[in-house]
Amino acid sequence: MKKIAFILSVAFSFIGFGSLAQNPNTNQNKFRQLDPDLPTPNVYRTASGAPGHQYWQNTADYTMALRLDDENQRIYGEEEITYNNASPDQLEYLWIQLDQNMRSPDSETYQIQQDKLDDGVSLYEYFNLFHTFPGGFNIDHVKDATGKDYTVKVNHTMMRINLDTPLKAGESIKINIKWWYNINDRMEIGGRSGYEYFEEDDNYLYTIAQFFPRMAVYSDVTGWQNKQFLGRGEFTLPFGDYDVKLTVPSDMIVGATGEIQNTNEVLSLEQQVRLEKAKTSETPVVIVTQAEAEKSEVSRSKETKTWHFKAENVRDYGWCASRKFIWDAQGVQFGDRTVMAMSLYPKEGNPMWEMYSTKAIVLTLETYSKFTFDYPYPVAYSINGKSIGMEYPMICFNGGRTDAEGKFTDAVKYRTILVIIHEVGHNYFPMIINSDERQWTWMDEGLNTFLQYQTEREWTDESGKAFPSRRGPADKIVPYMGGDKRYISPIMSNSESIYQFGNNAYGKPCTALNILRETVMGPELFDYSFKMYANRWMFKHPSPADLFRTMEDASAMDLDWFWRGWFYTTDHCDVAITDVKEYRVNFNEPSEGTSSKKARKMVKKQSKKGSFDPILQSVMYSSDPAAAYEKVKGSISDTRKSKLNEEAYFYQVDLKMIGGLVMPVIFKLEYADGTTEQIRIPAEIWKMQNEKLEETVSKVLVTDKPVAKIVLDPKLETADTDTSNNTWVK
Repeated sequence: MKKIAFILSVAFSFIGFGSLAQNPNTNQNKFRQLDPDLPTPNVYRTASGAPGHQYWQNTADYTMALRLDDENQRIYGEEEITYNNASPDQLEYLWIQLDQNMRSPDSETYQIQQDKLDDGVSLYEYFNLFHTFPGGFNIDHVKDATGKDYTVKVNHTMMRINLDTPLKAGESIKINIKWWYNINDRMEIGGRSGYEYFEEDDNYLYTIAQFFPRMAVYSDVTGWQNKQFLGRGEFTLPFGDYDVKLTVPSDMIVGATGEIQNTNEVLSLEQQVRLEKAKTSETPVVIVTQAEAEKSEVSRSKETKTWHFKAENVRDYGWCASRKFIWDAQGVQFGDRTVMAMSLYPKEGNPMWEMYSTKAIVLTLETYSKFTFDYPYPVAYSINGKSIGMEYPMICFNGGRTDAEGKFTDAVKYRTILVIIHEVGHNYFPMIINSDERQWTWMDEGLNTFLQYQTEREWTDESGKAFPSRRGPADKIVPYMGGDKRYISPIMSNSESIYQFGNNAYGKPCTALNILRETVMGPELFDYSFKMYANRWMFKHPSPADLFRTMEDASAMDLDWFWRGWFYTTDHCDVAITDVKEYRVNFNEPSEGTSSKKARKMVKKQSKKGSFDPILQSVMYSSDPAAAYEKVKGSISDTRKSKLNEEAYFYQVDLKMIGGLVMPVIFKLEYADGTTEQIRIPAEIWKMQNEKLEETVSKVLVTDKPVAKIVLDPKLETADTDTSNNTWVK
């Protein structure tokens, strides 16, 4: 009865602060199973989170011939797509992505953008207002293997190919497309790819992607993933093999997805020797020197060279070209395989890029492989382009420049390194673990940012300082989590419907996974389960449910409460210590005249004084307390009684969940003698609500010495948004 009376006392005391009935999360069981919200398991995707025994995915192989027109900044291309239908379905039509159409003058992206003039507009805003850039694909033809024209329908950034005869399960089809488009100036009108112009030496640096008509994904989850490309939601693409020939001015250096097939035709003999040496070097070897690059800058050759690349089992393609490129490389060993980590950058990036870019690639490949699987591709490029960060298989475009004198601050240095780590890391998520970026941005950005943070923790350089990570630790996400909920979306939101894109898709899921690893599961359970997910779904198309289910299946932990709270809601963590009471054990034997009513009063009085009498508790409802005591006394051994008489302290800590997000409870006890102790309690303590359906719990802590102070979440592990209510001092 004392326990009930005390809880009621606490509950009533809180009404003065505002009852929990005002909390929209009241009466929701935060531990209810997530199964009703997840797709039903089937022969393609199992309840354990693994691919099913009938899992399938379609593939698309490409043979391309491309020509860069450096005089007019255009790309001309011809491609043959071999599309393989491994699905059990027959397909009446095919969908192809035309991402460059986002830049056509009648683009939906321009139509739906919101504009304000205020006191003026930037050059970027000006171009977006007038849409003067003649962007978008110019399709010359779409033909079948016999040269017959397909009937097609272009719907903004998607093109439907109508088939005279449906493509049956197990069949393949060939599509030949000839096209060209104007390359956008990234520095004036923005973009994930395009060119950068250097006025001082009249040169261009091209970072090219989304440059060819690409097959859309047809899967067991979405059917055709043909959501329009509006600019933010990225890409969902099938795997395939690429055979690509790139014709560019002969004085340009080219980097691309895949391995160079004709180094003897495009590199000098000396450069070939340097490249071979780099394979076994423990430090980067310069393949094209700065002096050689500067010589090419003033060259204007009218001749061309064709660079030939091949790439196997990739989901996309990117490339770059410039006269300005310096090139360094270093081999990274994975068993008996050598992966070439390579950087291309103009002199405007030196000396910072030659000091850090390839080093960052190597560390990224090694760290990500430790958490997932050995990097399977033969190369990994980091390309320097101003004000950019974008990724493709085996190649990525990264910002970061020095000043005119070649100097750079620590802030510029670390920003450059983190971008390189992040973009190289995208080789794993989503280039190999091929999630649907158009729908679930967090599945590549959030998981990748989590491993970016793990890589940053491994970084060492001459300064000896820890890497100044922007995302990862729980306290970094607190301002966002505790912000105005009108401008916060659940993580499980479509890419085009997210408020605060960086915090939602990068920061929050990264922090959630870090908390899951460090605080909820522990590194051993988490790492095994996360690695299982990565290996199950490498070179496949996972969905969110596959991640959620695998992490639970491989760890024997029910994490539904975690996925629901962090990924499906906008709740935040704010847990308060509302009261702490100290109790001591004592023995007050009832006299013969003690009534049950008197016994109850004695217990209540002792409770207020902070003492606890186990014997009175056991006899206070008896009609004859004294007789009941004699009966009970005999059942208490001297040993047990002596233990009760030890100098034990009982602290009842009352907690209230204010923010609505369930999290583990972590206490730091500071004792009167100056020593400390940490106590960790699983989140399941919040499973049962009290009789008022309030989100409050109580926990009794037993110590052998007096406590002077109790601190909740002492190391800021749970992203608690208000630490002012986390401390009790005696």
